[in-house]
Amino acid sequence: MKTEIPHALSVKPHKRNLPLRVGTRGSPLARQQTQTFLHLLSTFCPVLRGMQVFEEHVIVTTGDAVQHKALADIGGKGLFAKEIHEQLLAGTIDFAVHSLKDLETVLPGGIALACTLKREDARDALILPPGVEVNPAEPYGALKQGSVVGSASVRRQAQMKFARPDLNFTLLRGNVGTRLGKVGKNGLDATLLAYAGLKRLGLAEKASMLLSPEQMVPAACQGIVGITVRAEDTELLSLLSGIENREARAVSRAERALLGALDGSCRTPIGGYARLLEDGSLHLTGLVARADGSFLLKRSLIGAVADAERLGHELGASLKADSPGDIFEP
Repeated sequence: MKTEIPHALSVKPHKRNLPLRVGTRGSPLARQQTQTFLHLLSTFCPVLRGMQVFEEHVIVTTGDAVQHKALADIGGKGLFAKEIHEQLLAGTIDFAVHSLKDLETVLPGGIALACTLKREDARDALILPPGVEVNPAEPYGALKQGSVVGSASVRRQAQMKFARPDLNFTLLRGNVGTRLGKVGKNGLDATLLAYAGLKRLGLAEKASMLLSPEQMVPAACQGIVGITVRAEDTELLSLLSGIENREARAVSRAERALLGALDGSCRTPIGGYARLLEDGSLHLTGLVARADGSFLLKRSLIGAVADAERLGHELGASLKADSPGDIFEP
């Protein structure tokens, strides 16, 4: 039952009613990420500690409700955020917590990305049945000829098919626990998961092998948590800017700009991964492919952090110009 707290709290610089209502998807990973964010916010803002100031609202999104179809077949972009942002605009919640890779490149009108949190390990993890031995030098060597890999990601499928054309893929969706539990059963030989999610859930040991960004280019913004608010809520925008991670902001700007320049559909295998080098410059890798692995183009750019968005646009334009046009068709 929703409980309203009648008094107000001074959250710089104005007063607002409590509790602060946070929207989240209902998966164990989404709720874990929400709790991590709220703890971080409370630590940063001492006046929020030790009080019942947050109210969690679990929101069912289209992406969560429809599990038996590929995302591209039920509407494509924004399927894990649409209903959350509708409630944000309606004033039902004050802010929302997302896996940044699930957000559209262009947010709905009236919605702002308030901050990005420190990136967790962005690598993809290969999941094999217990007892299967792996060789780090041959990431897919443990998979026998014609193995079946469960995945809903055309990005992962394209890169694996490019390396191993013999592999077969079947749709596998659901939360982390569901997907882990299906490996080794009913003919499913493997799956891939974001290592960040496994770590956040305390399941890091489930990863049979970690794939480097060179072996498997991650999804843009994989491992980054983003917080959205109403664009007009300058109070929360100001507060949340205090917990912004500068490195996450820089790399996510580059990766999201890359996505924006490519403007692919959910059927387009696209990868994007940016990192800061020791000299402080930004290294961005982008990938475009066909889902069947018959085409794959990967390129990188290096530039100043201040030029993160320009680098993303430039690399995206370069990849798009040299890729077959049919790859970007709806």
